[in-house]
Amino acid sequence: MDKIKILTFSTLYPNKIRTRHGIFVETRLRYLINNNLVESRVVSPVPWFPFKWSFFGEYAKNSHIPRKDIQHNIQIDYPRFLLLPKIGMTLAPLFMALFSYRKIKAIQQEYDFQIIDAHYFYPDGVAAIILGKWLKKPVTITARGTDLNLIPQYYLPRKMIQWAAKQANGMITVCQALKDVLVELGVPEEKVKALRNGVNLELFTPPQDIALLRKKLSLNGKCILSVGHLIERKGHHLIIEALQSCPEVKLYIAGDGEMQEKLETQVTQLQLQNRVVFLGALSQQELRNYYAGVDMLVLASSREGWANVLLESMACGTPVVATDVWGTPEVVAAPEAGVLVDRSAEGISRGIKKLYSNYPDRKQTRLYAEKFSWDATTKGQEDLFKNILDRQS
Repeated sequence: MDKIKILTFSTLYPNKIRTRHGIFVETRLRYLINNNLVESRVVSPVPWFPFKWSFFGEYAKNSHIPRKDIQHNIQIDYPRFLLLPKIGMTLAPLFMALFSYRKIKAIQQEYDFQIIDAHYFYPDGVAAIILGKWLKKPVTITARGTDLNLIPQYYLPRKMIQWAAKQANGMITVCQALKDVLVELGVPEEKVKALRNGVNLELFTPPQDIALLRKKLSLNGKCILSVGHLIERKGHHLIIEALQSCPEVKLYIAGDGEMQEKLETQVTQLQLQNRVVFLGALSQQELRNYYAGVDMLVLASSREGWANVLLESMACGTPVVATDVWGTPEVVAAPEAGVLVDRSAEGISRGIKKLYSNYPDRKQTRLYAEKFSWDATTKGQEDLFKNILDRQS
């Protein structure tokens, strides 16, 4: 049987400069192609920026991203597109499509893909629909979180999302909550599949000797972990504030971002320098060790589609405290998984204390995570692609 040839299209894909950027897209794709029924090339558009000087911060990093790469035997192209300040959000889908078209046409000469598989509804999904019309190819779109729980608040992007959803040959959401949003936007329910993200159960595993691991990482006493970009949405500042009511707890923060200086100032003002450690951005292997060594992961996000860090922690046998938002209740759905809290310092503090007072068996937490393999998601994607191609023939 011939493999289904897809073109994965998304700005959310790892690169040499941002190695964890969109890693959930890469992970899902790797599991999909490892099943040997689907193959893929990747096109990951990058906003164009003319200068490489570090003075320009995050913008300059885009200039260092290579034009093409191969990762895990997957060929990736990173075409540049114009993203204008202020009006960029509205024009981004059109510019992304225009500036990617020539590269995709060149790819098509050697790899005649059958489906464009886009990740992130706006602007990526809208751009993919435009490209699909130009190239006469069917398009699938996966919604992942902010693309549906925030962007539709803006009038024109909302209209473009609704147009793209109407034109798409199939849609996937990473949780039921996001599928409900699409239905509220007028999309027929039967046109959307909710396929949750899985977790790499081989990489994220409980430690053989937790005492030895904790000693290696210098983890003493009660230790909790917060993971994510240092931005307001991830709520690290709320966890730091919550420490005031948890006097014996030490917090480790994994991630980097624009709020680092502000968070460090907050730690100093609250005189928590001896109880908060900034780890910086960690590799998945490094994260695995911290997941496995701490007592719990705390996620204080204001919105999440499907937070992979929750399952990664549980797969290491470590329960979680997480804010009750969007798809998170679908992840934290049993006592052995952890507890849900409201998004406030007080709520987080109560959740930490509650989990410590009724701490689950870590083996049960691992068993809970084992329900979330990638098998069902991979099968769901394969079935979707087959159905689309059957309808096209």
